[in-house]
Amino acid sequence: MDWNTAVCALSGHVTYAPDEPALRDRLRAVAPSGPAWRCLRCAVFAPGPPQGSGPADRAPQVLRGPALRDAVILRLLAVERLLRGLLFLVLGYALVRFERSENSLRELFGRALPRAGALAEVFAVNLDTSSTVGHLRHLLDTRPQTLLLVAAGLFAYAAVELVEAVGLWRLARWGEYFALVATAVFLPLEIYELVDRVTVVKIVIFLLNVFAVVYLLFAKRLFGLRGGKAAYQAARRSGSLLEVERAAAGPAD
Repeated sequence: MDWNTAVCALSGHVTYAPDEPALRDRLRAVAPSGPAWRCLRCAVFAPGPPQGSGPADRAPQVLRGPALRDAVILRLLAVERLLRGLLFLVLGYALVRFERSENSLRELFGRALPRAGALAEVFAVNLDTSSTVGHLRHLLDTRPQTLLLVAAGLFAYAAVELVEAVGLWRLARWGEYFALVATAVFLPLEIYELVDRVTVVKIVIFLLNVFAVVYLLFAKRLFGLRGGKAAYQAARRSGSLLEVERAAAGPAD
């Protein structure tokens, strides 16, 4: 997949006219319809005036190639973290509301369960041994203080997920470290849950988190791996079209 072309198709080309004559000539072309400027992301000549101009050092920092692929993957992870954070916020809020209306819900459950017996017999369901009914009874019998502690834990986890989402979406270095550590910390708990009971959802979430940890660690060169931040920035600069063209143009006059 050509990430450069795909992103340009969605968000448009990025063109820039540098002041340096040699570099400017390499990024400009003349077509029958008029001048065209080379996109700093996909390298295609886009007709029309440049979107910006000035010294090459002030050109917009355009992600392309592997750096652009990394950005797309990180922002997809950010969206997943955002959705997960919102889900846990809703669950925490539901527990708080449940704790406040616990007595009325217990009375409603006590009245509704006997009435559901006839319908359950039609579907050959034994309500006395049903695991779902058992979980509901256990929840209704849980102490209010315990429910509030669980709700606080859900809110705290949601906050962690939302901070991850912000950091990853902004492609911030601190966000990558935060997401790596926060995700890795919960992996043992996810393994324990898989050992206790295997479900498709648990497997998908576990594999996604393992991928996030491995990807962040190696692709983003965190904790000094593969040369660390300096090597990552050097690789990113080497993939910049402007840097490539500047090198091809030779030393400035």
